[in-house]
Amino acid sequence: MTSARHAHLPDELISVRIEDRSEGGQVAYVTINNEEKHNALPVEGRSLLAKTMKELSRNPELRCVVLTGAGSKSFIGGANISEMSEFPDPHIAESGSATTHAACDSIRRVPVPVIARINGYCLGAGMEIATSCDMRVASTNAKFGMPEVRYGVPSGMEACLIPLIVGWGKARELVFTGDIIDAAEAYHFGYMEKLVAPEALDEQVEKWVHSICSAGPRSIRIQKQLIGDWERMSITDAVQAGVRAVGLSHTTDEPRRLMTAWRERQRLKKQTNQTQGV
Repeated sequence: MTSARHAHLPDELISVRIEDRSEGGQVAYVTINNEEKHNALPVEGRSLLAKTMKELSRNPELRCVVLTGAGSKSFIGGANISEMSEFPDPHIAESGSATTHAACDSIRRVPVPVIARINGYCLGAGMEIATSCDMRVASTNAKFGMPEVRYGVPSGMEACLIPLIVGWGKARELVFTGDIIDAAEAYHFGYMEKLVAPEALDEQVEKWVHSICSAGPRSIRIQKQLIGDWERMSITDAVQAGVRAVGLSHTTDEPRRLMTAWRERQRLKKQTNQTQGV
C-alpha cells in the first residue's frame, strides 16, 4: 500500500510496507519520503499520514506499526515553514494546525503499538508525532526541539503530551526557548525508551516488534485501549478499568492457550535439564 500522487509533494510521500511475521500477524513499516526537505510534512502530507494510519487500523491482522523517516538525517523535520508563512488568515492557520492533530490522533487511535524509529531531526510537528507514538527509539545523532515560538506561533496540538513524558520543567524549556537538544539530553529526561547507535536502530526496533508479536494479539489490543483509559481516568477508575480488561481478555481462549503453551515449554525445559543432569 502506498500513497496516491499529490501536487507539490513527492510521488510517494508516505510508503507502507506490510510484513507477514513468523510469530503471526502483520507489521506495517510506514516511511515519510521527503528526505530532500528533512522529511517535512506540509498540510496535505499530514492529512495523508492520518489517512494512512486510519487505513492500517482497519487491518485485523495488524500487530504493530513502525514509523520512521527516509534516510539517516531526519525522522520528521516538522511542518513546512514556507507553507505556514503564506497562510492568508487565522482560519487557514487553524485548519493547518488541525491536520497536525489529525495525524497525531490517528496514531494514538491505532489499536496496536506504534513505534517511532527516530533517525535524525525530530522537530515541531515531527516531535508531536513522535510523542503520539507508544514507544520511541532514537539514534545518537537525533535532535529534538519545539521551535515554533521562533516563528511567531506557539507549540500547540499534541505538544500537550510532552509534559507527561519529560515533566513540566523540561517541556516549558522546550516550548519557551525553541532550543534544539541532542539525543543524550532527550534520553536523560525520559523522552525515548532506548538510545542506540545509528547502526543499531533496526536491531532495537526488531527486538520490540518480536516481543509484541510474540504476545497475545488480543491482549495487546486490550492493553493499548487500557493505556488510553489510564491517561483519562483517576487512579480509582483506572484500577476498575483494569479489572474489566482482565475479564474481557478471558472471553476468548487466548489466555488459556498461551498459558498452557508456557506450561508445556517449562515442562520440556525441566525434562531436558534432568536428562542432561543440570
